[in-house]
Amino acid sequence: MKHAIEEFIKSKNIAVVGLSRSGKKFGNVAVAELAKRGYRVFAVHPEVEEIAGTRCFPSLTALEGKVDGAVLCIPPVNVPGVLREAAAIGVKNVWLQQGAGSPEAIALGKHLNLNLVSGRCILMYAPPVGGFHGWHRAFHRLFARI
Repeated sequence: MKHAIEEFIKSKNIAVVGLSRSGKKFGNVAVAELAKRGYRVFAVHPEVEEIAGTRCFPSLTALEGKVDGAVLCIPPVNVPGVLREAAAIGVKNVWLQQGAGSPEAIALGKHLNLNLVSGRCILMYAPPVGGFHGWHRAFHRLFARI
């Protein structure tokens, strides 16, 4: 898992799939935080063109050639289609945010030869890490859970 995380955070152009219109879901937080950390971030929402001033793209295929990583903050039932879409456009680095992963998604990601991270919070690893996420990461290291 450590190698997969290291490869993912090298991505500089990241799509975040799974924002909410209300702005109260993790995908919305991830877009803002990753942008603050220097990543070029693209929001993906299949139904709206903008959320809180952020342009949204309807799918990963609408971003073809623009991203090298994708963070999925969606229900597990929706993950397989997005994994296939990522593989089809050449996005190798995929992060299944906590709550998005499932045994089926992980197996499919391996089958599609994706660099897949699952069961971890992207904000604990995307540099620079500080505040709560820095403490949380240190806690995981202390107990050898990374």
